[in-house]
Amino acid sequence: METGSWNEYLKFFAALLAIVNPVGAIPIFINLTAEQADEDRRKTGRMAAVSVAAILAVVLFTGESVLDFFGITVGSFRVGGGILILLMAISMLHARVSQVKQTEEEVSDFADRETGGVVPLGTPLLAGPGAISTVILYAQRYSSSLHYIILLAVIVVLALLTWLCFRMAPVLAKVLGKTGINVFTRIMGLFMAAVGVEFIANGLRQLFPLLG
Repeated sequence: METGSWNEYLKFFAALLAIVNPVGAIPIFINLTAEQADEDRRKTGRMAAVSVAAILAVVLFTGESVLDFFGITVGSFRVGGGILILLMAISMLHARVSQVKQTEEEVSDFADRETGGVVPLGTPLLAGPGAISTVILYAQRYSSSLHYIILLAVIVVLALLTWLCFRMAPVLAKVLGKTGINVFTRIMGLFMAAVGVEFIANGLRQLFPLLG
């Protein structure tokens, strides 16, 4: 069965890790769950991790069909997704959460929700437009079952890391501090910017073959 090299899958994991950025989401998680008891906070963290895995898994198996349904070419989606990721990366380089991921209204609405681990934490903060675009673009590279299974395994590993980060959020926040988390976010933003530029370049080559 046709699959990519292990380097490609490591690159996919690194790209998703940079875009989801669970470490960078720790201050938001702590702020949103400040009024919750320890057990409720752990439940919210689990719910956020499960929702990340579920959303990205659904996108993995249905994303290409959605593109076909709307008549969107992969090249066009690469350019659009790359621009979106690049805009998010610019916000991360300034140690800010992009408005593409989360609006102030969604943050304020959190207190009224019992499903806060899903919205806004699971989506759009973690499994947002950037992560969804990345999964769709990597999924369409090969059509074999093994390719999809490996991508699904990567998504599950990422969800487990997200759960671990939220489970250890108070400790990590104390160890890293605000400065440490901001530095990590900026590093992830730099890597994320490179991913966005690569998506845009590959998309333009598909749309305009003469550029290649």
